[in-house]
Amino acid sequence: MTTRSSQARATGDPSLAFDDNALIAATHRVWRYDPLRGTRRELPSPGRVATLATHPNRPGRIVAGLASGSVCISDDGGNGWESRAAGLPSAPVNAVTIAADDPDLIYAALRDDGLWKSEDSGRNWSFAMDRPWQNEAEHDPLALASVALETGMGGIWIYAGTDAGLIRVPDCFCRWQAVQPGNAMDALASGKAPPPEAPLPEGEPIHALAVMPSHPGTLYAALPSGLWTSSNGGVVWSQLADGAATAIAVHPRDIGQMAAIIDGNLKLSRDGGASWAAPSAT
Repeated sequence: MTTRSSQARATGDPSLAFDDNALIAATHRVWRYDPLRGTRRELPSPGRVATLATHPNRPGRIVAGLASGSVCISDDGGNGWESRAAGLPSAPVNAVTIAADDPDLIYAALRDDGLWKSEDSGRNWSFAMDRPWQNEAEHDPLALASVALETGMGGIWIYAGTDAGLIRVPDCFCRWQAVQPGNAMDALASGKAPPPEAPLPEGEPIHALAVMPSHPGTLYAALPSGLWTSSNGGVVWSQLADGAATAIAVHPRDIGQMAAIIDGNLKLSRDGGASWAAPSAT
């Protein structure tokens, strides 16, 4: 599961997501790569794609948020698309994600219009949450990720990356809060939040977020300073790769297989990000 930010869209870099073993890359065109075989083919496009999301338990389902507004969904791996935006305001979609525990529950962040959700695979939408308040102002989510952690209400958190940093909310949608160590629900109830131990660099927009499905506490973030990773739900971060990063995707089962857009180029890793190489797709 992954998303990519509106600021990254301005560069023309694609969004990335793994659909089972295939890598989907999309902007105004959509490509389906087989990284192991080194092949690719172009798919029909639903429009200019700003953000993508997939789910490890629903191969073939691809959710695309469009730069012009609306959400389109494919249930056959991108060969066909259906617009599903009933109740959704007409505004550019900055980010989408699918709930970690429910492939029919979809979240979308709309520019200047907060967080929306659909409980029926995008057929109907309702307002879920205002934009997060950071640094004395509201900020648009540029990237979203649904993360299954025990400290969440019901075990699920919605993480959002903005131009002011990382923030999250339990899926009760009670209040956005900074990521901090310890029992996050206790901190939410008390209103006291200890600072994160090694946060992401300050002052950088978070272009994309991704989660390792088999290890949900392992997160990845794409920033202008590079790719960053956390193994404990975003409390401690370390740099994984240098170069301006705008997209990141993680294979649903193979924890070593990843894809990223770094310095405007598609890069693949088969060793968990220790080394990166351009694809040999034909």
